Amino acid sequence: QVQLVESGGGVVQPGGPLRLSCAHSGFSMNDYALLWLRQAPGKGREGVSCINGRDGSTVYAASLKGRFAISRDVARDTVTMDMNYLKPEDPAVYYCAVNEFRLCVLSDPQVNDYWGQGTQVTVSL
Repeated sequence: QVQLVESGGGVVQPGGPLRLSCAHSGFSMNDYALLWLRQAPGKGREGVSCINGRDGSTVYAASLKGRFAISRDVARDTVTMDMNYLKPEDPAVYYCAVNEFRLCVLSDPQVNDYWGQGTQVTVSL
């Protein structure tokens, strides 16, 4: 049974950093792609970043590249995303998701197969 549990959300000041983690179980990291997506109030889900479980290659939303970094820890079955220089437009619920075909398609959140419950990120003074 695939399980994804996000953690690390919270309140951060503008310009500050935050690290999100996704602990996963029930599958081999090598077989899937893991993604981070987010959903702000009143908006649809937006792909943020993705890592290919087999080769570690990464994909980022163009608007976020350079501020966010996704990485994996195969031994700990964890994928993390370091977010830097957080902006007022970054607050959202951030979700971890899995794609069984190792597809990193940030433009279509619906192609992903499993989702975590999400973790809230708030940017505030």
